[in-house]
Amino acid sequence: MLTAKTEEVDKIVGLSVGTDDFITKPFSPRELIARIKARLRRPRNASINSSQGVTEESLPPPRQFGELQLDEARHEVEKAGLGIGLTSHEFDLLATLTRHPGRVFTRNQLLEQVWGDEYYDDHVVDVHIANL
Repeated sequence: MLTAKTEEVDKIVGLSVGTDDFITKPFSPRELIARIKARLRRPRNASINSSQGVTEESLPPPRQFGELQLDEARHEVEKAGLGIGLTSHEFDLLATLTRHPGRVFTRNQLLEQVWGDEYYDDHVVDVHIANL
């Protein structure tokens, strides 16, 4: 997120709704490029999955719900054959919900499953559910 807002609360809200990084104006273009390169070097969800003992072989096969298909191994979601772009947290939230169809989760259960210790505000679940 690139913004002119510099207050701590703005950064916390930005990070809690799924922003991977936060940089405020004025900024150095070199710093922005360095942050982008650092982010691109990190595999998407690799650290989370490896720390939880998740391997591609242990992931479930693609799940189909009407026109919606979720493939955890490829980290892809499609509706009627068209790819849907989701943030990593949106994908993880959808994957958690589709692993247990019909189950009702509390906000705290979803925070533990998807965000672990990385969340700042419990309403982050509401924001991501609304996005989905």
